Amino acid sequence: MSTKMTAPKILARKGGAKLKMVTAYDYPTARIADRAGADIILVGDSVANVVLGYEDTLAVTVDVMVHHTAAVARAKPSAMVLGDMPWLSYHTSVEDTVRNAGRLVREGGAEAIKLEGGRKRLPMIRAVLGAEIPVMGHLGLTPQSVHAMGGYRVQGKRAAAAYELVSDAKALADAGVFGIVLEGVPDVLAEIVTREIPVPTVGIGAGRHCDGQVLVLHDVLGLGGGEYLPKFVRQYGSIADDAVAHLERFFGDVETGEFPGEAETYHMPAESEEILRDLNQMASEPTPVADDLLADEAMER
Repeated sequence: MSTKMTAPKILARKGGAKLKMVTAYDYPTARIADRAGADIILVGDSVANVVLGYEDTLAVTVDVMVHHTAAVARAKPSAMVLGDMPWLSYHTSVEDTVRNAGRLVREGGAEAIKLEGGRKRLPMIRAVLGAEIPVMGHLGLTPQSVHAMGGYRVQGKRAAAAYELVSDAKALADAGVFGIVLEGVPDVLAEIVTREIPVPTVGIGAGRHCDGQVLVLHDVLGLGGGEYLPKFVRQYGSIADDAVAHLERFFGDVETGEFPGEAETYHMPAESEEILRDLNQMASEPTPVADDLLADEAMER
């Protein structure tokens, strides 16, 4: 039987076997990710643009994230279920942060939460940890800051900004996070952060020196709508194209009448079929005749 992945086990992987992390937003994709050997399943706020069709991640609420996290948790994966804290769920107060993180755990079945930001999020991180909820940090290109950053831009390209990110990572590690996602940063910066902090780093567009890697499942499998893919994505399949081809075959069989065939069709016993047809033909005849036919069927059973 597979061993359940937990925050302490992930922390123990620092510098060891690479951590494998992928997103999932519902029961079937969670099962697929778990069967493939994921260590962490991230129920990301990227559900907004990947699944729900929004332009960015800012549209999703705690209610939406609880809904999708619960669907993933019902798959009972061996991988950790990591719930993403959406925009404004941890920005207004420590109390709101703990309450919303608690909802992801209690109602959504998350086993840990992830939130974006550096040292300014330390009060929120410490409060969630104080509620006995494991926390993963997220630094670099933080999608919830898309407007503040002026778009989805690589972060830490200049030495001063890179040094600030290193300081943020050290502060988060000191606060007690069990890991940090590094997104959209130069590889040398991710290498330095990974070397300098005692907790695992998981990269997405951060080079190969991190302790693990994460991508969006739909990007990896080619399950999207053909939209632009970031440079850091490597696509391993084209499931959307395969799905279109399979559906076209189904629709073709419907149009020609080849579906459903004998193998997909239910039948009733021949005697009952004959009685049903007789009943339908004599629908206008007196009731006793129909009652007699039904009585005969009952006796034959």
